[in-house]
Amino acid sequence: MNAGDICPMSATAWMPSTVPIVFVVDNDATVRESLRLLIQNAGCQAETFASAEEFLSRPRVLTPSCLVLDVTLPNLNGLDLQKRIADRVDMPIIFFTGAHDISTTVRAMKAGAAEFLTKPCDYDVLLSAIRHAVDRSRRVLREEAEMGEHRTRYVSLTPREREVMDLVVIGELNKQIGGELGISEITVKTHRSNMMRKMKAGSLVDLVNMAARLRPPSVPKCLALDEPAVLEGHRGGGMTSQLIRQSTVSTGISYE
Repeated sequence: MNAGDICPMSATAWMPSTVPIVFVVDNDATVRESLRLLIQNAGCQAETFASAEEFLSRPRVLTPSCLVLDVTLPNLNGLDLQKRIADRVDMPIIFFTGAHDISTTVRAMKAGAAEFLTKPCDYDVLLSAIRHAVDRSRRVLREEAEMGEHRTRYVSLTPREREVMDLVVIGELNKQIGGELGISEITVKTHRSNMMRKMKAGSLVDLVNMAARLRPPSVPKCLALDEPAVLEGHRGGGMTSQLIRQSTVSTGISYE
């Protein structure tokens, strides 16, 4: 397996020239050193820790990463550490441990572990698991970065532009929006143009997708492009904005 297949060095627009980090938590110094060399030879950064507490003291970084974790650790064990860092979805966990029972594997996988490997393990198997975990980390970080951009753009809208956006994404026409908001159709077009520009939406489809991602799961499915309701609405069927106004954005941004 080539190093570039695991930790490619190509830059991306959202995170230029970032080399992934593979964290290793194992109380066996020999294991830590062998994994450090393996990971570095594969082209990734490696950081090793002898305990869960030592790892937790390390500041969090927004870099593609994964954690290779032993179950048997002093004080705070691997399963406990997994629970403590459950919110770090951008850092998949690969358990790499010695003798264990089935219940341990089940607990780890139910809690979201990316893989559970038993020592001794073929290094190609471990490197493959690391590659998949790093790829998953990249995807999560990219999605979080995109969501941050969407939130920033939405916050830049005026209250009126937000009202117009609410009605546009559920399929109402400019004339209908003007009637509901008590403004002229020309004014609606102006607000709509400014809103599309600020949201950097190249099309109505782009805008609907952005709105669907910004809203919580409780929002009606009319915001999904494959749903008949939204397609019919954008053909001119006209749908009430009451559906949207019953919800607030999960990020704390209100659409009222």
